[in-house]
Amino acid sequence: MQYAMKVWFAEFRLPRMASGVRPAAITWWLVAVVAILPVMGLAAGDPERGRELLLSKAYLPADFDQEVFDALWTVWPEPLRSQAEEADLATRRRLAMQRYGLLPHPNDPSRTVQYVVNAAGAWSMSCLACHQGQVAGKLVPGLPNSNYALETLTEDVRLVKLSQRKAFGHMDFGSLLLPLGTTNGTTNAVIFGVALMQHRDAELNIVSRPPRFDLVHHDMDAPPWWHYTRRQSLYADGFAPQGHRMLMQFLLVKENGPEKFREWEDDFRHIEAWIRSLTPPAWAGPLDESLRMRGQEVFQDHCSRCHGTPGGGDGYAEVVVPIAEIGTDRVRFDALTDADRLALNRSWFGHFGDDAESLGDRQTPAGYVAPPLEGIWATAPYFHNGSVPTLWHLLHPEQRPAVWRRTPTGYDADRVGLEVEEFSAAAFTQQLAAGLSAAERRQFFDTSQPGKSAAGHDFPAVLSEAEREAVLEYLKSL
Repeated sequence: MQYAMKVWFAEFRLPRMASGVRPAAITWWLVAVVAILPVMGLAAGDPERGRELLLSKAYLPADFDQEVFDALWTVWPEPLRSQAEEADLATRRRLAMQRYGLLPHPNDPSRTVQYVVNAAGAWSMSCLACHQGQVAGKLVPGLPNSNYALETLTEDVRLVKLSQRKAFGHMDFGSLLLPLGTTNGTTNAVIFGVALMQHRDAELNIVSRPPRFDLVHHDMDAPPWWHYTRRQSLYADGFAPQGHRMLMQFLLVKENGPEKFREWEDDFRHIEAWIRSLTPPAWAGPLDESLRMRGQEVFQDHCSRCHGTPGGGDGYAEVVVPIAEIGTDRVRFDALTDADRLALNRSWFGHFGDDAESLGDRQTPAGYVAPPLEGIWATAPYFHNGSVPTLWHLLHPEQRPAVWRRTPTGYDADRVGLEVEEFSAAAFTQQLAAGLSAAERRQFFDTSQPGKSAAGHDFPAVLSEAEREAVLEYLKSL
């Protein structure tokens, strides 16, 4: 009912009198009507409709066309280029999806779930580009895409467009000004939003302002969407209220004026309903039940204060852990100013500040939100910047790799997370000296780079090795 009331008042706000007060009698009549909306099924949207919209409707201009996509292999390095040259079209498309971290569409493997392709062959990025991933090659709804090579894809598209004498699009130009991501699977998403809001007023009208040169670029790992129902806020620091409007902020390209956002609002009610319907995947491997039960006890004693009690109900408090206490990379925390946070919350996206009232001082956060842990076994890599490849590494702070590289779809069931090759700083320096292209370098996660540290969250250090083993078994079961 609370959600239904929020939707109703968001869309049917009554005009205020000169005193600033809405007519009380009519307001209470609306409350009575709203009370029956959940029963009628009118307020929350249609999850299946939301899923279909994400798969089939383009909300952004096309990034490239089918002819460009089918020619991407021509700019690949050897031996991949020769492999593609000798292959048929279907194989080339499969190789392209693998290179850029894209997943086949369930109804047509020649297309991908991450882009909407229209009848004319135009490819438009969807929300699923970052928010639809896989575990061991199996698509999991709502899982972040830890393979997405957005920067590499954009570079290759630009080269092919030059050879085909085609016009650049917004991503081609934008990536010349803003880095899209320095490691495959992570993106500069937070700064995308800040840069886009720089050229809008609170009503989302386009305004002429100089570009900002104070932006601190940093990579982020997208969260799993099934956490949405357990939280009241969005983002690593929890400064933004939930709501279908907040989900729309990355549509702020110049082609989308304020009227587009109002036109598409019902669509995003359905999309939010689909996100709310998602549930975490269950661990498919064996479990040692006695070890799991011991791990649950250790978790309750050491971890539940921040992460809550998994399983729903009132066991998750969305605790904000002060940045000095958590000790994880603080670049994300420092990069977003309070002015940036308030500008978003006080805009149309946040119903001009009304939605954020319930967050109180979380609009000026002290640190990062300890996330809920349901489905954590599937959501590697870990931390807000994606710097820790497995849960075993998370529980062993002293043994986290300086540099690592994942396999395309491999899964490490023993350490619970990505299948990776680990490198010392010295070994990676040798790799660099041998010569790596920009695309090859993005296959490595280098924790020495700004915003990419794997330090912090040292709390497991107080646990014995036996306790860590038990907690790892318990985390599989969530």
